[in-house]
Amino acid sequence: MKNALLLCLLTTLPLGAMAQESTADSVMSHAKGNRLSVGGYGEVALSRNFYSDNQYRYRNPAKYKDDPSNGRFDIPHAVIYLGYDFGKGWTMGTEIEFEHTGTGSAIEIETDEGGEYEHDIEKGGEVELEQFWLQKSFSPAANVRVGHIIVPVGLNNAHHEPLNFFTVYRPEGENTILPSTWHDTGVSFWGKSGKLRYELLMVAGLNALQYSRDNWIKSGNKSAYEFKPANKYGFAARLDYYPIRGLRFGLSGYYGQGMHNTSPNEMEGEGKTYDQVKANTFVGSVDMTLKRWNWIVRGQVDYGYISDTPLLNQAKINQRGTSPYNKTYVGKNAYTAGIEAGYNVFSQIQSLRRDNQKLYVFGRYEQYNSYLPEPTQPKATNDYTKRTNIVCGVNYYPIPQIAIKADYSLRKLKAPCNNEPSINIGVAYEGFFL
Repeated sequence: MKNALLLCLLTTLPLGAMAQESTADSVMSHAKGNRLSVGGYGEVALSRNFYSDNQYRYRNPAKYKDDPSNGRFDIPHAVIYLGYDFGKGWTMGTEIEFEHTGTGSAIEIETDEGGEYEHDIEKGGEVELEQFWLQKSFSPAANVRVGHIIVPVGLNNAHHEPLNFFTVYRPEGENTILPSTWHDTGVSFWGKSGKLRYELLMVAGLNALQYSRDNWIKSGNKSAYEFKPANKYGFAARLDYYPIRGLRFGLSGYYGQGMHNTSPNEMEGEGKTYDQVKANTFVGSVDMTLKRWNWIVRGQVDYGYISDTPLLNQAKINQRGTSPYNKTYVGKNAYTAGIEAGYNVFSQIQSLRRDNQKLYVFGRYEQYNSYLPEPTQPKATNDYTKRTNIVCGVNYYPIPQIAIKADYSLRKLKAPCNNEPSINIGVAYEGFFL
């Protein structure tokens, strides 16, 4: 059954698509003749960090230089895919994600406080509906998808399942400056023709009051309400080109106005201070994947720009004390660039190759900066947002759907900040059960 699922998936993809399949497409991968698809992916991560976990370590690096190491166990993501083919070109896809084992709360009666009821948070984490859409397919070249959809800007968002990167955790750069996974409600048109896959999207716009120094626009797609304010709209596009088997090149981008996309929209109106502030947000990304000759190579470059950042930062800082939005400065620009390469050493051992076991020895290098401000804006303390990350490690695949990962990561920061080395071990799976 597993072989039949894999064969069906591979034979339905265009030439070269084995280089990497779109996340949104993978939700609807079934065995031939099955209307219902059930699948998912998950990760377990165990880390030892050989640096201080004090929140002030960048403000006063010397004070925390010799702090003891600290450990961390986590379930970064556990995801369930559900898809259904209604027939006549109508399909439905969902992706339900539990981050860090989900969230929990409880009502308790405090006997030492006069018998008051209190709402206590039992644990951190999130439960999110990352995809929920209906789709009408007119042909392989023309499909319309409406609902909650992936915004495939950047390599990580388009291919974020754990078998699509070597590191135990998602690659740092894109995971720092962009929403990850970027999902929002809207409509998309996508298709495949020859060696091309293309997608155009219109979604609810980002909220610039959620932008930040440490994470740029990462939290801009989130809403504290039961609905997503959509006073402004965002537009995204992605193009993937498969020139030869196993090779893919991608180009993606986003544009949208980030200001005045809140509820209530109290900063826009005749004569109001921030009426003319747009915070227009642009993101451009190029990426590639090579899976051939026992090598896997992946790389990406992302660059972003926000207009009107001096006035945007003034608006952020002058929010009410009870505001749920971020009050730190945000940079006019942010960037990330990374590349990783791994070689399957088991390809040289006939018995292991015949058993379809793989062992990739890999290295990764990336640079990123989440805060490049206007000259008139304050700099980050000790310029800690500029980072280089060097990772080396192994990925062992006992079967194609499971990877056992181990890596050594060295996050290098600009002096006087201290470097941040860590050792990470993880187990990940990805597959379809029906």
